Amino acid sequence: MSDSILVDARGHRCPVPSLRLRKAMEGLAPGIRLTLLASDPMARIDVPYLMADLGGMVCAVEEQDGALRITVETGAVPTG
Repeated sequence: MSDSILVDARGHRCPVPSLRLRKAMEGLAPGIRLTLLASDPMARIDVPYLMADLGGMVCAVEEQDGALRITVETGAVPTG
């Protein structure tokens, strides 16, 4: 079983990629890795802010086949 979840948001403009990533992270334990595929270059800026808000971290940002491939890891989800 893999701890990696793929979130494909190619073809959508921000904030949709960040919103899809946030939804995919709901209820996940800390330490789970997710990979976001996004064609909007603003995801490179938006995702680190999202991860800071959620207590997670960005592990890698790569460009692949004209899209961003952003790997993140969940952290402790703030309550409230």
